[in-house]
Amino acid sequence: MALADAQGSYGRAAWFRARTGALRPSLGSVPPPALILLGIVSVQIGAGMAKNMFARSSPDAIVMMRLLTSAVVLGAVYRSTLRDLRRLHSWRDIGVATLFGLTLAAMNACFYQALARLPLGIAVTVEFLGPLSVAILASRRRLDLVWALLALGGVAMLARGNGDVTFAGVAFALLAAAGWACYILLSGATGQRFSGSSGLAVASIVGAVVMLPVGIGTAGTKLLDPELLLVAVGVGLLSSVIPYSLELEALRRMSARVFGILMSIEPAVGALVGLVFLGEVLGWQEWLAIGLVITACVGATRFQQSPPEAPEA
Repeated sequence: MALADAQGSYGRAAWFRARTGALRPSLGSVPPPALILLGIVSVQIGAGMAKNMFARSSPDAIVMMRLLTSAVVLGAVYRSTLRDLRRLHSWRDIGVATLFGLTLAAMNACFYQALARLPLGIAVTVEFLGPLSVAILASRRRLDLVWALLALGGVAMLARGNGDVTFAGVAFALLAAAGWACYILLSGATGQRFSGSSGLAVASIVGAVVMLPVGIGTAGTKLLDPELLLVAVGVGLLSSVIPYSLELEALRRMSARVFGILMSIEPAVGALVGLVFLGEVLGWQEWLAIGLVITACVGATRFQQSPPEAPEA
């Protein structure tokens, strides 16, 4: 299993297979690697914007608003499917999508809590253990033990870290990694039961509903700030809609293996965004640790026997 497959049916992009046709003419002339890089930068800038908002609101409130943005956008696109949800799908299907939504909420909540306690690059690197673990555990090759040891060594170096790295932050990032691994498995199960992104629409609504009381309880009247709401919508677009669309177009013109290798640079991009936008300076040991995790991700993807076929929406 390539790392691209481990990132949830070829990453975030697979969910928008049925709804991004209008983007193809404008994106078709852009080289696929550039689309992947733009998508990664978009996600990490969204994370950086979210972290900047923590001084004005709680991480849980930002998660709530991000999921709410996704729920509103996808709910509008799939409103006819949602109206006929019970007629089109069994309770078992709805249960899988609901569990997916709970996982989505937990994963994002843990990651944003980690982000509040760790530099962006470190939080992203530790969270990346989620898809890497799924890719390695799905393989029976001895070589993958090398990649697992490299990744664990990198995370151990980060955990030792300096004053910017806290035990609580690493713990939340590890929980986010576990959530990402569950997300991968549930995204595939949901995609098999729902067409297009309708399953993600259900999951986003569930996640937003779950986070609503938590977000309101921790942020209170701060949620009425128009500027805060506008930035939160921007975080939702940068972290979800834009990268979904860019990655989908790239996947139409490149193999899953190459996609997985390119996605492996995400921890490094997170560290660079943290440096440029948040002033988070990392030491050479932390850059070395990030490099070890990236090497493990590239190795787990590059040396697969055969790339998986892209699933149909």
